[in-house]
Amino acid sequence: MRKNFGAKPWTYPQPVFIIATYDEEENPNAMNAAWGGIDYDDQINLCLSAGHKTVKNLLMTKAFTVSMGTADQLVACDYVGLASGNNTPDKFEKAGFHAVKSEFVHAPLIEELPMAIECELISYDPETCHLVGKIINVSADERILDEAGKIDPAKLRPITFDPIHNHYLVIGEKVGNAFKDGAALKK
Repeated sequence: MRKNFGAKPWTYPQPVFIIATYDEEENPNAMNAAWGGIDYDDQINLCLSAGHKTVKNLLMTKAFTVSMGTADQLVACDYVGLASGNNTPDKFEKAGFHAVKSEFVHAPLIEELPMAIECELISYDPETCHLVGKIINVSADERILDEAGKIDPAKLRPITFDPIHNHYLVIGEKVGNAFKDGAALKK
């Protein structure tokens, strides 16, 4: 038997995205966003309220980065979701983050978060809070790469948001092989 909860914004996993931008004085800012995902091969969609300093910044610069929140940086990732850049202009520094200029877009990479998607703004609708970004590059610190030079989720330790209990969960356990294990049912 199933229990019905009605229309809720509940999915698993909900990635913890840390969105970073520069303001008009080139100061870095970051916010935590849990509602978003990949749309096309080269696009990301996010739900970001217009009142965020980060949104004001990205509308001005037309660029932003999306870093994966990690278990190692959980406190800092949560903090940038609690504090507002509108009234805490140094929240990036208070989080312990250090900005590195992206080579591809006019937005900061966060040194402490080892994986990021570097994006240019395609569109933003302030009524629906729907943002679409074009993925220009994905970058990863070598410390999270495996022997083949690919991103290793066990080294990255990305976190997801549990919207039902307001918890963060870590991802990393391998349970199968994509595009292979289901082939057993094709026989």
